[in-house]
Amino acid sequence: MKIITQGFKSKFNLKVLRGMVFASLLLHAFQVSAHNLVDGKSVLPISIADRGELLLHNDEITYSSWNSSELIGKVRVVQYIAGRTSAKKKNSMLIKAIKNANFPSERFQPTTIVNTDDVILGSGFFVLGKIEKNKRRYPWAQFIIDSNGVGRRTWQLNEESSTIVVLDKFGHIQWAKDGNLTPEEVNMVISMVKKLINE
Repeated sequence: MKIITQGFKSKFNLKVLRGMVFASLLLHAFQVSAHNLVDGKSVLPISIADRGELLLHNDEITYSSWNSSELIGKVRVVQYIAGRTSAKKKNSMLIKAIKNANFPSERFQPTTIVNTDDVILGSGFFVLGKIEKNKRRYPWAQFIIDSNGVGRRTWQLNEESSTIVVLDKFGHIQWAKDGNLTPEEVNMVISMVKKLINE
């Protein structure tokens, strides 16, 4: 009787374990796609008045309020990112591929929105300095500071993450993912941008 009971417990524990693993995978899948960025639609409108877009003139950086209606007019790869090194590393492969692609600036612009409401405590000043340095280094790119995390809340994005959104020139979402892109997805995004630029 004892052997039968142990066997039953073992089977029961295995079922419980399988259930827990399945629930964990389901939760992970939900977290990866837990945003409201829908293909064919525009992003939900956001307006950033605190800090906003970095403007470069005569090597001086100033800030201007920004809203998402300004995404219209060019093909874009938008990266909404937490102000953390760990988040920056998530999609560094895509950013490098975009730089290497040399897309025409009159038709394409990369847009990086940095959520400085999601930074490691005490690192905010350092993060701002890095972004200003990037703006000077890549003046053709668009950089926006979201000091209050407006975009993360409105677009329902994960904390401490990096979200990639591909937009056509009309501001319509062509593809979006919250989290790390695979090498195949990086290649797919580059091919998609090439196609959108030539349409």
